[in-house]
Amino acid sequence: MTHRQILEALSGLLLVLFVAMISGTIVSVALPQIIGALNGSQSQYTWVVTASLLAATASTPIWGKLADLFDKKLLIQISIVIFMVSSLACGFAQNTGQLIAFRAVQGLGMGALQVLVQVVIGAMISPKERGRYNGYLGGVMAVATVAGPLLGGLIADTSWLGWRWCFFVAVPFTIAALALLHKTLHVSSVRARNVKIDYVGATLIAAGVSVLLIWITFVGNSFDWLSWQTAVMAGGGLAVLALATWVESRVSQPVVPLHVVRRRTPALAILASLAVGMAMFGGAVFLGQYFQIGRGYTPTESGLLTIPMMLGVLVSSAVSGNLVSKTGRVKPYIVSGSIVLTAGFLVLSTMDHDTSLWLIGGAMVLVGAGVGMSMQNLVLAIQNTVPLRELGAASGAITFFRSLGGTIGVSVLGAVLAQQVATDITRGLARAGVTGRAAAESAGSLNLEALREPFATVIRTAYGDATGHIFLISAGIAAVGVVATLFLPRITLRDSVDLQPAEGEKAPA
Repeated sequence: MTHRQILEALSGLLLVLFVAMISGTIVSVALPQIIGALNGSQSQYTWVVTASLLAATASTPIWGKLADLFDKKLLIQISIVIFMVSSLACGFAQNTGQLIAFRAVQGLGMGALQVLVQVVIGAMISPKERGRYNGYLGGVMAVATVAGPLLGGLIADTSWLGWRWCFFVAVPFTIAALALLHKTLHVSSVRARNVKIDYVGATLIAAGVSVLLIWITFVGNSFDWLSWQTAVMAGGGLAVLALATWVESRVSQPVVPLHVVRRRTPALAILASLAVGMAMFGGAVFLGQYFQIGRGYTPTESGLLTIPMMLGVLVSSAVSGNLVSKTGRVKPYIVSGSIVLTAGFLVLSTMDHDTSLWLIGGAMVLVGAGVGMSMQNLVLAIQNTVPLRELGAASGAITFFRSLGGTIGVSVLGAVLAQQVATDITRGLARAGVTGRAAAESAGSLNLEALREPFATVIRTAYGDATGHIFLISAGIAAVGVVATLFLPRITLRDSVDLQPAEGEKAPA
């Protein structure tokens, strides 16, 4: 394909990616207001995010496998429709239970778009040249992440719109993406015989992870760490995941290709992506809550305050992408990104309810730069090691584990935050002379406008001080990614779309 043909096809793909990313960033900054309006709790706040991440995680490998077997263009169009319909449903939700359920359906579409865009790009462009086009991907990701919080804040603060339009606004973008893809995207259709999709494995993986995340949500509050409930839920979740691993090793076409995961480069890249996903998703989700509840800023102001992180992603992804294409080397940028990400979280771990915004902004730039240098290049590293026929499965595997890391990170950090906040609120209200039922009821409320003093002040201080704890955990998780990237072999990106057969070997049909 010529450069112009690639750009024409990329126009629709990048708009699709923009739609998926902007939906998450729009909602993230408005989520404190949404949960407050629906009278939700901190646990429900976490599950609004976790539900979509979990659905995306469970479905991503299936979409990746389908991309190796069926028409990639049709699959992207189907995923856009799923995403559009679920976005409308989220906008009409009347309580947090409905919102969590509709977000899970939305996650199915998000998971598909995440992996299918990468699969199609991988089928069009060689790994070495792909670094150049990853700059376009990074630019779109940065614009979506910068514009999303600002747009979400403006929508939430505009009285004649309201938070429901944070979901409705995705509809015109999805319609435009469908029309543009229909005109510009032309990829060859591959229809394999004897198609077998491992639905059993995917179901077991989703069930096992779900049980563990539900246990993380309730342990320490509803029951003790050492209790029969912990034994049943934690033990049961691990047993289901062990069964899923056994199933994956026996089926002919597994959801997670173990033969790919066992190789050194994919295994280390997946471990690093798992850590980056846990740190990035887990930490970034709660920044909007910190600025609004912990510092008292409006949704629009919170969106503006997240710009430093997005600028870090924009600059680092564009610069590292061009350097990767020029040099053909990717490991130095992955290692550097992991180290910078860890440093950013370490600085954020020192913040409380009155920390200087300049210090927080500088730390957010480091976090964004680390994500921009590491995340997409880890996908590139694993795609470089597999033949074209396994591209969908490999891309699905690394996206799966990154989403899994994000899902676990949000749940774990959300549970830690909820427990720390509850303790600090109880202690703060006790110092203010408020105890008993009134203290218990106010501790679980995020609707600060409905609370009188001293409740609102105590809750704001508790959220501001507790957020630093979860960023310290994020830094520890990101450090695991640093170790994994250091053990990556030296990677030289190939010039061809497919692996070249070794001398004496016959090229695959």
